Amino acid sequence: MEKYSQFRDRATGIAPFLPVTTPSSGLSTLLHTFLFLFRLPFFISYLLGYFLFFHHLPLPVVARKIALWGMMAIPGIWWIDLQLDGVKRGHLAEQPRDRFPHPGSVIAANFTSPIDAVYLAAIFDPVFTKSYPGTRGLQKVGLWGAVTMALGGVRTAPPPGAKLVDIKDLLRDYPGRVIAVFPECGTTNGKAILPFSPSVLQAPPDVHIFPVSIRYTPSDVTTPVPGQWLKFLWNLLSRSTTCIRVRVAEGQVNHSTAQTNGDSSHELRNRGDAAGAITSEEQKVLDRIGEALARLSRVKRVGLTLNDKAAFVKALNSKRA
Repeated sequence: MEKYSQFRDRATGIAPFLPVTTPSSGLSTLLHTFLFLFRLPFFISYLLGYFLFFHHLPLPVVARKIALWGMMAIPGIWWIDLQLDGVKRGHLAEQPRDRFPHPGSVIAANFTSPIDAVYLAAIFDPVFTKSYPGTRGLQKVGLWGAVTMALGGVRTAPPPGAKLVDIKDLLRDYPGRVIAVFPECGTTNGKAILPFSPSVLQAPPDVHIFPVSIRYTPSDVTTPVPGQWLKFLWNLLSRSTTCIRVRVAEGQVNHSTAQTNGDSSHELRNRGDAAGAITSEEQKVLDRIGEALARLSRVKRVGLTLNDKAAFVKALNSKRA
């Protein structure tokens, strides 16, 4: 993989698009093969049953959450740690409602795996969205859409005919739900935070934006390369357990909204596309959220963008051809 050194961030040396591999011995490979073959039919049957039938039933939200925990139990996904940034262990229940993602707030989560969406759905039942670089518009997607976009192709712009909405409109239309945003716009291997889309900048100034870090051990269930479903299923189902660690930062607010709607509106017009242009105050908002997410994930922010990922995937596929 060193031939892809051009896809390492120059400042940090981090390569966020390289797939993570876990070495194994011959004996462990036999055990992993047995676990994979044993779990695969149960997992696929459960997955199809949930998304084709159960998910569409008019059942309480709690029933869907229990079903999603059952889906994660088959491959041995264990949620072992949830912490609020700056809150001591054992004091989570004492925190006020606005310290944790709640209806009418926004989650800005890192994006590394299809498991991200399933976990967030099992905890928060959010409205999932897809972000694109350079535009404030969001594409509303369902849970299955959020799962599949983790291994979908790299998109640096919305597809033709995509219906984009502002985050403030989703907050208005779904007042009893959390809005989930993946501002990096594409998956990484969890070793860095990519530059953010401006999609969260349409959030009103009274709405909390919670950076949420989701990390996995082992980390080979991350899916930085599109289309590798079989590899993902092998890594997920062939191991006895996969552990999830979650960190939630204090809610950030978009103080730039009032300025953008007022005195700074001329700056957007002068810079061209008002949907994607970012003022200096808005960049500070994105930086605060990005820095919080990087700190929670114990990684660094990098300058590599989704265009770099598209070039990496093209180079990787040309090698395989």
